Amino acid sequence: MTVTIVGSQLGDEGKGGIVDLWGDAADVVARYQGGDNAGHTVVEDGTEYKLSLVPSGAVRGKVGVLGNGCVVNPATLFEEIDDLQERGLDPDVRVARRAHVIFPYHRVLDGIEEEAKSESDSEVGTTGRGIGPTYEDKAGRRGIRVADLLDPDGLREKLEYAVPQKRALAEDVFGVETGEEFDVASLYEEYRRYGERLQYENMTVNAGEFLADRMAGGDEVMFEGAQGTIIDIDHGNYPYVTSSNPTAGGAATGTGLSPGVVGGGEIVGIVKAYLTRVGSGPMPTELGGVVGDTPGYDEQGAGDEESEELATYIREEGGEYGTVTGRPRRVGWLDMPMLRHSTRTNGFTGLAVHSYALAGEEIDAMPSTTERWADCEPNFRSFDGWEDVDWNEVADEGYDAIPENARAYLEYLSDELDTDVYAVGVGPGREQSVVVENPFEN
Repeated sequence: MTVTIVGSQLGDEGKGGIVDLWGDAADVVARYQGGDNAGHTVVEDGTEYKLSLVPSGAVRGKVGVLGNGCVVNPATLFEEIDDLQERGLDPDVRVARRAHVIFPYHRVLDGIEEEAKSESDSEVGTTGRGIGPTYEDKAGRRGIRVADLLDPDGLREKLEYAVPQKRALAEDVFGVETGEEFDVASLYEEYRRYGERLQYENMTVNAGEFLADRMAGGDEVMFEGAQGTIIDIDHGNYPYVTSSNPTAGGAATGTGLSPGVVGGGEIVGIVKAYLTRVGSGPMPTELGGVVGDTPGYDEQGAGDEESEELATYIREEGGEYGTVTGRPRRVGWLDMPMLRHSTRTNGFTGLAVHSYALAGEEIDAMPSTTERWADCEPNFRSFDGWEDVDWNEVADEGYDAIPENARAYLEYLSDELDTDVYAVGVGPGREQSVVVENPFEN
């Protein structure tokens, strides 16, 4: 069977920890979209592993697959693999031959374009890792794929076609002086060597065929999404989105398996009990703000003092800083219309009756346009808080040991989304999770 892990909000929901939690039952963990802009943190026996490209299952010794829907920076990939090996792990990572490759010029152009957008306050808040420009080349049919790294002659030919275009874009359109990031000869030598290592270590696969064969042999497969539903390029708050499909549908197109395979398994939406966001874009339930990210917010434009203090408290207590960038995350209250949109889009099932107010009208799902979402005023529902407890003991004892008021909050979410709670994270470690159901046992 398959289990698909999907971020149901704006990313940073804790997907990596959940993949690790249930990863013992999986034989293969496959990433289906995104690149090294995805921060996944896994804690095992007090040791923290921060991954941005290698699938989270590597910490458990599972086979990891980067599907054809991913964009791959070979430098990051081998850096992470080498680091895991130095720490005593033996990661088995396979890379789809159809996955597209991130080159240094993609990263340079990413930064140039974001800076240009900032002049009109229309920046997205990208990680600057070259993700968007690589997907642009993929859609423009001028991308270079992992398979091309295995063919030196073909690689040189494709670089000689693509690089002059990128150099002209940087120099003639943006007026930026270019360097070795746009030099065909140096790029060819570097990436030819990456191809040699991929081939020598037998890392490349036809992802769909590889996964289908493993499943036919009885293996359990987990699909690991990056980012979150509300920054999906089709279903998120465009244009403040990533360049791929983090939603469950992306698990099919991003791995080469059929929608029936994905839909026939479990699709688990990961929800953080409050909301965070890195980068620009609307966030109706936001507390306080982050300079440079929250629209219209600066040091003088702060919200009320109580909200600012609460946002800072949540950010510090929750360690809400980007895994990849280290940037402070914007913080807000849980957004139920957002989750209703997410459950429908991904197939978690259910409905939400919590509402926004927009122009005097109550609506219970996200508007289609970013501008209308930004105009929404949230209608809040309050819950009583709970005292701090020994959360390690709670994890040991199970769901009933969770404080009553916390359970009331969880059960509200379950009822509103008509979706069972499978697990509750009460700390960063694998053992600090209350497992209610294991999707691999359903």
